[in-house]
Amino acid sequence: MPDVKPAMRVIYIPILLLFTAFLLLPLGILFVRSFETSEGLNLSNYLSILSNKELLESIGNSIKISSLTAVITTVLAFSLAYSIHCTRIYRPLKSAIKTGILVPMLLPTITFGFAIIYSFGNQGIITKIFGRNLFDIYGFNGLLIGYVIYTLPSAFLLINNSFKYIDKKFMVVSKLMGDGTIRSFMNTIVRPLLGTLGGAFVLSFILSFTDFGIPASVGGTYSVVATQLYQVMLGSIPDFNNGAAIAVLMLIPVVFGVLLLNYLEKLNFHYDKFSDIELSQHKGRDLCFGSVSLLVLIGMLSVFAVMFIAPFLNSFPYDLSFTLKHFIDTFQSSDLIAVYKNSLFVAILTAVFGTLIAFCSAVLNVRTPLKWKSSIDVISMLTNTVPGMVLGLSYLLLFNGSSWKGTFTIIVLCNIVHFFTTPYLMAKNSLSKMNPGWETTGELLGDSWIKTVCRVILPNSASTVIEMFSYYFINSMVTISGIIFLVTAQTSLVASKIKELQHFAKFNEIFILSLLIFFTNLIVKLLCDHYQKRPFKH
Repeated sequence: MPDVKPAMRVIYIPILLLFTAFLLLPLGILFVRSFETSEGLNLSNYLSILSNKELLESIGNSIKISSLTAVITTVLAFSLAYSIHCTRIYRPLKSAIKTGILVPMLLPTITFGFAIIYSFGNQGIITKIFGRNLFDIYGFNGLLIGYVIYTLPSAFLLINNSFKYIDKKFMVVSKLMGDGTIRSFMNTIVRPLLGTLGGAFVLSFILSFTDFGIPASVGGTYSVVATQLYQVMLGSIPDFNNGAAIAVLMLIPVVFGVLLLNYLEKLNFHYDKFSDIELSQHKGRDLCFGSVSLLVLIGMLSVFAVMFIAPFLNSFPYDLSFTLKHFIDTFQSSDLIAVYKNSLFVAILTAVFGTLIAFCSAVLNVRTPLKWKSSIDVISMLTNTVPGMVLGLSYLLLFNGSSWKGTFTIIVLCNIVHFFTTPYLMAKNSLSKMNPGWETTGELLGDSWIKTVCRVILPNSASTVIEMFSYYFINSMVTISGIIFLVTAQTSLVASKIKELQHFAKFNEIFILSLLIFFTNLIVKLLCDHYQKRPFKH
């Protein structure tokens, strides 16, 4: 293959340089800064953290609430997936679960908190319906509701996908062999899914532990590590070195989580073939899981209902007369529209270049004989491990004195690196299933390697590429943890603007901006889903 090696290197070297400059170098700087003091390099930053009761308490709080969130989320996600695959509940309800569960993914997490306040607060919609406060929403309760809603879609998608690979024939065989309901359930459902359930737990834990948006709105006096890091870095007296040390400590539980995730993958086993059989009618089972699914779905969507109601009312909850003045004021505000345009600009650039980089990385790994291609898997592991807040902080420390500070370029690069793992794995899985002889055939026909990739491999991966684009776009629109340290007044995005509007209690503007993000993401998702289903000519 005479012309293959140079073409591969031309793609591989820039990708490697990109991740060296925008992943390894910033993290290296962060690590060094965590040891930096006025007396040189030593452990005093870490010692001051370990002697700070408030900070230790916030780390303990984060671990406690994230663990509880992970347990609840995994149980609920499993119940929803089980309802879809192993019951005979009403078919439209199954479709409603699959669609409704994705709603939180289309919104920034900082919005969740305000939706919870407007639903369960003293004057909230749900409070009004019940005639009293059901519980105190600030602190632990509000965080728990927010985290569960935030992590449930990701955990559900993971478990739901694994359910597709379970052979239901074994459930029937187990019954015929005289196994009791619990024994049959454990052996034919739980055992094959053990690795996935563990994965859902770890994923929910990591997402909750590293999120900044929800505690920023409903954290109250319940201190968590993400808000502590924000206060140290952007408080009245910023302390970069201490902030770097907190960020490094934040990595420890996440690294353990990712290592556990890799170990749990070994527990997954697959059947050689699947027999999709019609399950027997069981009214008790169907009623039970159907009711639980409906309650979870209604409960989750009712929290967001206020977002679609409050902006249309004069002054919720005091004057409930219909008005469009909040929308008119928002759309006449050049400041708010500029912020929305910024978000759109960043999301499109991230999606285009992120998809290109992730796809090229996957092609190099799966479809080439390059010696060092496994380094891309290592990069993917790293990007999966580093929380957005830690990555954003490392960029701030690296580019603080340069002209790059606060630019759209840095925000886009941070998003590309932060969300790299999932699109890369999507492409890798898709490419590994394709005919391995296409490149050889192309070469025999006189095509260069690049030509074969563009003319054969890319058209056959079109559906995956569209899905990668959708993932990058939606996540760039809703992220706050990754960009909170990087935005300036000129490069402010919707998620960071919502944080700013919170100080002025401008909840109508918050909900209108959230609706803009929601409908933008919804349109992009529907368009991508539509084009994914269309056959591509090549």
